[in-house]
Amino acid sequence: MHGRGGGGGRSSRRSAASANVDTTKLYETLGVDKSATAQEIKKAYRKLAVKHHPDKGGDEHYFKEINAAYEILSDSEMRTKYDKYGLEGLEEGGGSGGAASEDLFSMFFGGRGGRRSAGPRRGEDVNHPVKVSLEDLYNGKTVKLAVNRQVLVGEARVCTSCDGHGMVMELRQIALGMVQQIQRACPDCEGEGYQCQKKKERKVLEVLIEKGMQNKQKVVFQGMADEKPNMEAGNVNFIVQEKDHELFKRKGADLLISKTLSLKEALCGFAWKVMHLDGREVIIKSKPGEVIQAEAAGGRPFVKCVPNEGMPSHGNPFVKGNLYVLFTVQFPKDGEIQPADVKQLRRFLPGSAMECDYDEDTAEVVHLENADVRSFGKGGVQNQDAAYDSDGEQASPQCQQS
Repeated sequence: MHGRGGGGGRSSRRSAASANVDTTKLYETLGVDKSATAQEIKKAYRKLAVKHHPDKGGDEHYFKEINAAYEILSDSEMRTKYDKYGLEGLEEGGGSGGAASEDLFSMFFGGRGGRRSAGPRRGEDVNHPVKVSLEDLYNGKTVKLAVNRQVLVGEARVCTSCDGHGMVMELRQIALGMVQQIQRACPDCEGEGYQCQKKKERKVLEVLIEKGMQNKQKVVFQGMADEKPNMEAGNVNFIVQEKDHELFKRKGADLLISKTLSLKEALCGFAWKVMHLDGREVIIKSKPGEVIQAEAAGGRPFVKCVPNEGMPSHGNPFVKGNLYVLFTVQFPKDGEIQPADVKQLRRFLPGSAMECDYDEDTAEVVHLENADVRSFGKGGVQNQDAAYDSDGEQASPQCQQS
């Protein structure tokens, strides 16, 4: 194709420079097209940043790539420069403050040409869940787990097909006089930039579950992931997954159990045996005269605690949380209290008896029936048609009983 006007020489030089550089890697890192809007780029970045954050078990190096790509593509001036000249143009122009802190080619390609890398990249981490009982998290435990990984055999050599880049560029004609530049992983080295022999290795690791560890906490074995040429091996992370316990519920270093008391126990005292997580028999007993309420102020559950009987604190197992007890008081059912018992209860229970004076000849005495609060507002005749029976006579309203 022929250039137009006096700017043809400058345009040719830029085209020649761009033909050998990558202008798609940053878009591929964020998983968007080159035509993506600023809003689409921002949305893709947020989604990837949450998914691959190191605190959630994500790969730290890939997380840095995501941030560097977004930092460049979210700046319209830098994005334009990258679209024309690739990463070379950004580095020669100074790049951005965050992205310039690490060599861009080392970050995305592991170094190119005569560029010096700040150090070998680190491979991806491997995460394995480990289901752990609450007893093991209380007492501590060592678990032996086997992992299979890939290790290198002998020396690795630079792939001649991609010159160690791991990526190859292809020009594909899409129309008359128009070509498209496509970047893909090198098929000879599978995108690693190096060729070498590999073998499988089985390694048994001793995973130490420390006292007081939290759910989703990591036990890290550095450099025990798959080996890759010219890269530092990633870590093997064992992620603690706390199993549910049939008696205790845990939050931080505190434990919670639920206990249902009879009205007699709530008023007169109680004692019950609890098998703790370390095998001790703990007797939880009320104090003389202590009364357990049906509920706390504001309708909240009534709770008491046993100090220092919770979980060990991770890092300082001698300091423990508290053991909370959530109480429910079960009142007697109809017919369980005899008239003779009522007289005794009135004698000993505090508070005045609910008695009132009335004239038996004029006052009307009524009694209570079972009811459902959901039926409130549904009494009486609800519509005009139901006000009369099948014979046309007015029907008398009936009380709803359950």
